[in-house]
Amino acid sequence: MTRESASRGAARSRDRHAGLTVLRKILAKEEEDGYEDRAVIGGLDRFLSRHAEELRSSLGEIGPYSVLTPAERRDWASETLGRISALGLESTTIPKRPSRPRARAGGSDSIAGLKIAGGVGRHVARLNRLGIRTIRDAIQHFPHRHNDFSRISKVSELEHGKEQTIVATVWEATETKRGARRASTQAVLGDRTGNVRAIWFGQGFLAKTLKTGAKVVISGPVKTFKGRHVFESPEYELLTDQEELVHTGRLVPVYPTTEGLPQRTIRRIVRAALKAGLKDVVETLPADLRRREGLVSLPDAISQIHYPDTQADLESSRRRLAFDEMLLLQLAVLSRRRAWREVEEGVPLMSRRGGGYTDSFLASLPFELTGAQLRVIEEITQDLVRGRPMVRLLQGDVGSGKTVVAVAALLLAVDSGRQGAFMAPTEILAEQHYLTVCRLLARGVPDLDQDGARARIELSTGRPLAVALLTGSTRKAVRDRLLKDIAAGEIDIVIGTHVLIQESVDVPNLAVGVVDEQHRFGVMQRAALGSGDSRPHLLAMSATPIPRSLSLTVFGDLDVSLLDEIPPGRKPVKTRRIAAPQRPAAYEFVKTELERGHQAFIVFPLIDGSEAVQARAATEEHERLSREVFASYRLGLLHGRMKSRDREAVLHSFSEREIDVLVSTSVIEVGIDFPNATVMVIDGADRFGLAQLHQFRGRVGRGAEQSYCLLLSDSETPDAVERLKVLETVTDGFRLAEEDLRIRGPGDFLGTRQSGLPEMRVASIIDTATASKARREADRMLESDPGMDEPEHAALGRRLREVLDASVTGGG
Repeated sequence: MTRESASRGAARSRDRHAGLTVLRKILAKEEEDGYEDRAVIGGLDRFLSRHAEELRSSLGEIGPYSVLTPAERRDWASETLGRISALGLESTTIPKRPSRPRARAGGSDSIAGLKIAGGVGRHVARLNRLGIRTIRDAIQHFPHRHNDFSRISKVSELEHGKEQTIVATVWEATETKRGARRASTQAVLGDRTGNVRAIWFGQGFLAKTLKTGAKVVISGPVKTFKGRHVFESPEYELLTDQEELVHTGRLVPVYPTTEGLPQRTIRRIVRAALKAGLKDVVETLPADLRRREGLVSLPDAISQIHYPDTQADLESSRRRLAFDEMLLLQLAVLSRRRAWREVEEGVPLMSRRGGGYTDSFLASLPFELTGAQLRVIEEITQDLVRGRPMVRLLQGDVGSGKTVVAVAALLLAVDSGRQGAFMAPTEILAEQHYLTVCRLLARGVPDLDQDGARARIELSTGRPLAVALLTGSTRKAVRDRLLKDIAAGEIDIVIGTHVLIQESVDVPNLAVGVVDEQHRFGVMQRAALGSGDSRPHLLAMSATPIPRSLSLTVFGDLDVSLLDEIPPGRKPVKTRRIAAPQRPAAYEFVKTELERGHQAFIVFPLIDGSEAVQARAATEEHERLSREVFASYRLGLLHGRMKSRDREAVLHSFSEREIDVLVSTSVIEVGIDFPNATVMVIDGADRFGLAQLHQFRGRVGRGAEQSYCLLLSDSETPDAVERLKVLETVTDGFRLAEEDLRIRGPGDFLGTRQSGLPEMRVASIIDTATASKARREADRMLESDPGMDEPEHAALGRRLREVLDASVTGGG
């Protein structure tokens, strides 16, 4: 090196050190000012931008300062000063305050206090979006999968298209730039069997990190370019004696993340959280239970779920954590079940007696009850005469007669001089149930008052029966009158939406509550129907058959009655998938059925057209079909935005056969019973789940004539075709429910997560085997220690109380 070049190098070094000295002084001033970003005119980020190149060459990447909170800026400054000190520069110019010894980091400490290269402060907002605010949150942010980079290959063993890992020496790493694109890094790596190239697009800074002679582990898919193997943007990790492998050379965790938070960063943060907080993790399961089920300790499970040593360790940790989650869920549902049943203020009803409302109703039905209906009515009757409150789930396929069973249960309350309530999740369902119940009781057209919200029904028992409808749309004057009559005990059966559980609604003699489509309600919402001074009997109904796995978990607090028979004389509905080009042929088939004197439904997924969703809409199609396709027939329109009175008028006209074709949205999913309708056309069938399609199909096939369901679909994706083919061949609702759960998963199957249930991070809510084991252990625990107060149950008991408290307040 010449004297001149050496002089230039020394000058560059002085300039760089001068910039670092200025930065130290700025940060000292920031400390004095409380980190309010006032030490530099225009903010510290302006200084960082001006000196970006010289600072990056010494300190590496530095994140922005202005976006941080004062506490985060303090951490940022401390981290940056630490990097400067590591360069061996004199730092006596920075006035340091005496620092207090830092308390040991614990699980409840803020995530911002963790120490990683580059600091955590600039990532806090993104971490918060993931629900990570404390060290404990980070420890419990479990990966959703792992990349297996544990098998080390030689360069000579690399194969195109496979994920592989090598340990190599860096021979050369250079930064390359093409036009305006961000700089990339290209490196030549090798072991004793050969060399391979790696490229990291948009990561030019790596050229300074991957120094010649360094040992590095590379993991990723191998590609081929001009006959040579190449790694494109692989995971990498420098090998040192001090640091365990995190990103490569092992089973590497892949975490749920958010925009701007790379996997490498979140791995470092979780790793640091484990080092700081794993020691504070408390074992929650008794030792004998762990031995019985062959479960590893909780600290080991948490450690190994993040960074497993082997695949077997990963499976053991998953099994332990899944069991914990399922056990907590079972403790919650069984505790809720016990709390409901062990309340002394139950409502024992009189057993059925001849001549009562119930027997009069059953005798008046124009059809024979199925054996399943008779069995379930007897099961419910046995529950109602006990002092212990009933909490029962009534399951039945489409058309199995659940409504008749529900009415019988409500009349058993009236027979004992009490009241009944029937709660539905939507106004249109409540209205449909109101009209159906009134028609069943009145054996025809009921005697409704002028507002249509109250019916007076004559039965052979003497005193007329009073049935009322109460929803959010009920007019104030009508609502006030109904509330007064309900509170006075003058209404025998009130049917409505969730307004029935509002404080303003007082049903003083409530003995039986029926909740329909109960999977749409949170577990505490359905329980709130009977949260007064006494516990009424609760009958939860589901027209969507619930797979056994969910009966053990989400609905594990309920006894189950099953209607597994269809009324005799009904024929299975013939179902066909129709491609979009065959739509005209489908409409011609509908006309054939209309000419035979039958009626039809045509269902669309939308009310109005939408640019965002490519699907046909009911209002527009009603107009087009009336004008172009079914001009000589009478068409009606039904959707959820119509006023209640208008919806009732349309349904009445269809019932009276004044409408030939009813164009509708999904509001006809349940509660519609018109035996003369023989064709159900579902346009946009690919946009509905299997269970919902099965419900639509159940609106036809209720008479003696053969009925048909046509599934029109514009989508030919494999998923859409698979679902619709299943519906063509399977008519049993329980088999369809299992298929629907398998295809869509529990989240979409349930619609919204059930309020009051603990969150599942590792366990699958449909894991029947684990659910059964956890239920057995939960039963054993609650039997021996109902309050979960014993020392061996204390930690689990605290978590259980948190879940139950959250469910009462609507969280959880």
